[in-house]
Amino acid sequence: MKMKPGSLLSIVTALSVAGAATAATLPKEGTYDYTACWSGTSSDISFSKTHSANSYEMTGTIVSKVPGGMFDNNTFRCVGMGSLFAGKNGGGNVCETIDTDGDKRLAVFAISSEGKVTRELITGTGKYEGMTTTSSVTLLGPFPAIKAGTFQQCNHQSGTYKMK
Repeated sequence: MKMKPGSLLSIVTALSVAGAATAATLPKEGTYDYTACWSGTSSDISFSKTHSANSYEMTGTIVSKVPGGMFDNNTFRCVGMGSLFAGKNGGGNVCETIDTDGDKRLAVFAISSEGKVTRELITGTGKYEGMTTTSSVTLLGPFPAIKAGTFQQCNHQSGTYKMK
């Protein structure tokens, strides 16, 4: 089927208006369940098999388990650092996420020496101002690197949120 000029713009505009109407009626509390996938580049210090460190930047997307669910179609950017000391992982990152309305969230992820990932929402703008969350984070990889100095990964996040 061939689209008429301007048809795509009309569809995008209609979807944007529908998204804005949904955003205005954000429930005061609820749940979320999504998959986030990303890719990035790193700068590594490969000291030995048991001691290393890296800094990295990554960008990615979020897809809710339920289409149109909380945080669906958000994008994010993170900067962070990782370490491996005496065979124990560590590190973390800070991530900025933006939704289709332009509202943002800032979160911190930490990796324990046992490899457990925790997430804490620091602050938000617009509809996310005053939001608090609880979360469960499960890594889904590992995935092979497509190019030296890059990485790809996904995780599953679920939890609850409350607005002030």
